[in-house]
Amino acid sequence: MKVSTKYVCSSCGAQAPQMLGRCPVCGEWGTYEEDVAVAPSKGGVALRRGTKAQLLHEVEAKEEMRLDMHSSELNRVLGGGLVPGSLVLLGGEPGIGKSTLALQVLLKMGAKRTLYASGEESAKQLKLRAERLAGDASNLYILAETSLERILENVTDLQPDIVVVDSIQTIGTETIDASIGSLSQVRECATRILQFAKEKNIPFIIVGHINKEGALAGPKVLEHIVDTVLQFEGDQHYVYRILRAQKNRFGSTNELGIFQMQQDGLREVLNPSELLISKNREGLSGIAIAAAVEGVRPLLVEVQALVASAAYGTPQRSSMGFDSRRLNMLLAVLEKRVGFKLQQKDVFVNIAGGLRVNDPAMDLAVLSAVLSSNMDIALDEHICITGEVGLAGEIRPVNRIDQRIKEAEKLGFEQIIIPKGQKYDVHNVQIKVLEVSRVAEAFKILFHK
Repeated sequence: MKVSTKYVCSSCGAQAPQMLGRCPVCGEWGTYEEDVAVAPSKGGVALRRGTKAQLLHEVEAKEEMRLDMHSSELNRVLGGGLVPGSLVLLGGEPGIGKSTLALQVLLKMGAKRTLYASGEESAKQLKLRAERLAGDASNLYILAETSLERILENVTDLQPDIVVVDSIQTIGTETIDASIGSLSQVRECATRILQFAKEKNIPFIIVGHINKEGALAGPKVLEHIVDTVLQFEGDQHYVYRILRAQKNRFGSTNELGIFQMQQDGLREVLNPSELLISKNREGLSGIAIAAAVEGVRPLLVEVQALVASAAYGTPQRSSMGFDSRRLNMLLAVLEKRVGFKLQQKDVFVNIAGGLRVNDPAMDLAVLSAVLSSNMDIALDEHICITGEVGLAGEIRPVNRIDQRIKEAEKLGFEQIIIPKGQKYDVHNVQIKVLEVSRVAEAFKILFHK
């Protein structure tokens, strides 16, 4: 067996025969890492007979039996539970709660035999964490190990129902002469775990780190190897965490789960709208309630805005939880189509609760909050807003309008502004639906007094 060394960009996967400071493909600096590849000998490898091709109608397709994770939020994101033999990659920022979520899930599955293999923490550290989380640890096995071969030996002996490996960047295999955490080690370990999971029909959850750009660390092929990629998002200074599926071979990627970080672990948030909206916003300018949808779940989100005179020559445009480029576009629409001049004013936008919402239907609520702060006029606390804003100042239709209206009524709102011509099928509701076709029309309703 011959060993060859090449250099791979961890950002885009481009290869080079030597170390480069700047990637010529994606333009990133300092992303090239050494990658060790084992090539077969000159004699080649004899082909072995494997599975035989089948006609499509000869294949028996049965519904996959799923493991209940005893967490409605996690089950929703996975598509109904964990599929036996699947490989799930759980990524997120340091300290966001990845290990807490993985260990807490195993503690809830007391009737199942589970294994938690950690290359980052000792057995004593894991025991202290498990005691803090409080759960049924009668069938939970702990293994502090960095060798992939020893981890798989324990899995073979124990035959657990589910295995967690924390994390893939701290696990190494003896078949490759490379440092743990390198591209070749991460790729080889993930490939062997996938083969083992499919052969033994045991589901694996592997925890992954992310790089400074926010992407999953390691080779890009890591995300292609696994069956499901889960991203755990949030701000360490806030208590809310969002679990999204970026890839899911066994379900939809439109679902998301919301958790609240507490002293004794993560608590599921079944009705996040009630927690995300403050109760004492009466008389406060710069606050608008948006009827948004994340995945397929309706959310009422509090949009906060602050407009102040620019202290320096260039006004600031800053946003937290909302796309800053989209904010600049909306401010240009506000100036061109409605006539409000904000060239000499700083504009700050924040989504309350530390959430990041990407729904285009937030546009009209963001503009309403900005104008409310600029005019120092508080909006009616019993009205919520939904609608995408186009460059011509028109209000464009949004999806899942029925769910947005029902969610607003459930939380006690009396009025909701929606795009004009939007078809909705909601009966027996007490909330008043107001239709607008232009941004100016919405502002006449909101600031009529």
